[in-house]
Amino acid sequence: MRLDHISYACTSSELADVVQRIGSDLGATFVDGGRHPSFGTRNFILPLAGGMYVEVVSALDHPAAAKAAFGRAVQRRADAGGGWLGWAVAVADIAPVEQRLGRKAGEGHRVRPDGHELRWRQIGILDLMEDAQLPYFVQWDCSATEHPSASGGPVAIGRIELCGDPNTIGTWLGEPADSPLDEIAVEWLDGDDAGVQAVWFSTPNGMVRID
Repeated sequence: MRLDHISYACTSSELADVVQRIGSDLGATFVDGGRHPSFGTRNFILPLAGGMYVEVVSALDHPAAAKAAFGRAVQRRADAGGGWLGWAVAVADIAPVEQRLGRKAGEGHRVRPDGHELRWRQIGILDLMEDAQLPYFVQWDCSATEHPSASGGPVAIGRIELCGDPNTIGTWLGEPADSPLDEIAVEWLDGDDAGVQAVWFSTPNGMVRID
């Protein structure tokens, strides 16, 4: 399974500072990703090598943020102090995941500052809210040249520190428990705080850990 992106949540008032801090640590520059009208959120993204990206996301003062599952998840993580929210894996066809979970994927779209609209389908946010170790699934309805990672530079994700159960993740993804992601190592941690704890990035200046 291929990692698509990983999300870091914060409050709207912290957004600029968090983007600056992470960008500075990685020696890279985030770009304004725009708004998710149906989720009540907005983000900044950092395109990475390997067809992946990081998003820093915050909830807007908008009714959609209290109604949409993603908006609620972002706000809840921000209210808890902010940090890594979750990780998303890319699938070419989300229908088998819908069948396995017994429900339809939700429609997502984001309007970039230049007015261009990106669309995708996603499923698993509700499960992430119940169990923070679980990734959610994304099927993009755009070409590879429009994917948020399209302008990715030399920075890449090296490994993820994840507090969770390998067998649970393996079963959820339908992948081997010891290596659930293509090309990305997962370091399994013990503890009660389930979910992504830190991400290691390969940069031109060496490995950098962001927690």
